[in-house]
Amino acid sequence: MPYIQARLTVEANEVQKDELQSKITEAVAVALSKPTAYIMTEIEDKCSLYMAGNKLDKGAYILVRLLGTTTKQACDALTKQICGILNSDFGIDSKNVYITYHPEELWGWNNMMF
Repeated sequence: MPYIQARLTVEANEVQKDELQSKITEAVAVALSKPTAYIMTEIEDKCSLYMAGNKLDKGAYILVRLLGTTTKQACDALTKQICGILNSDFGIDSKNVYITYHPEELWGWNNMMF
């Protein structure tokens, strides 16, 4: 049940978005032990992101919402993986990436609550 929202300052074509969602989905599934069938990903490119009051040419904000809790170690591993993907695929330096984790107790899907 993770939902991953990726906001990138760079432009990404549909192929790049598809590849990014695939890589992030796999990283989340492995690091957080979640089935890929329930992972939803949103990717928004060409966002205006600012850090310390300065507009980032290459930066990203990743939000990860998940049902239940996880460990700091799992989040640390996932953070490293996501930063690596963003760097290799888009040239985004990890110092310009924020990733936040939001465990949720209540999550609905398909007319029911988990």
